[in-house]
Amino acid sequence: MKAIIKTGGKQYLVEEGSVIYVEKLNADEGANVVFDEVLMVNGNVGNPAVKGASVTGKVIKHGKNKKIRIFKYVNKKKSTRKTQGHRQPYTKVEITKING
Repeated sequence: MKAIIKTGGKQYLVEEGSVIYVEKLNADEGANVVFDEVLMVNGNVGNPAVKGASVTGKVIKHGKNKKIRIFKYVNKKKSTRKTQGHRQPYTKVEITKING
């Protein structure tokens, strides 16, 4: 059984047993999370979401992605250079059950 869920402004195609990395969730490690915004279950598409459908997952861990470099440069008489770095936090979730 496959489903498409929406969380953190992104959409994910999931199956039971799959592991996904989502935007950081406010849940402890080992806790169960429920995704209520299910856009599709087994080919049944909602408008915009499928009524009564939910996906349950288990939080495996929290972490941060690799650092990305941001470099801004303005070519003027007095040139400006700025370097920044950013590490996006994530939550690793294992999908345990799809209720359709």
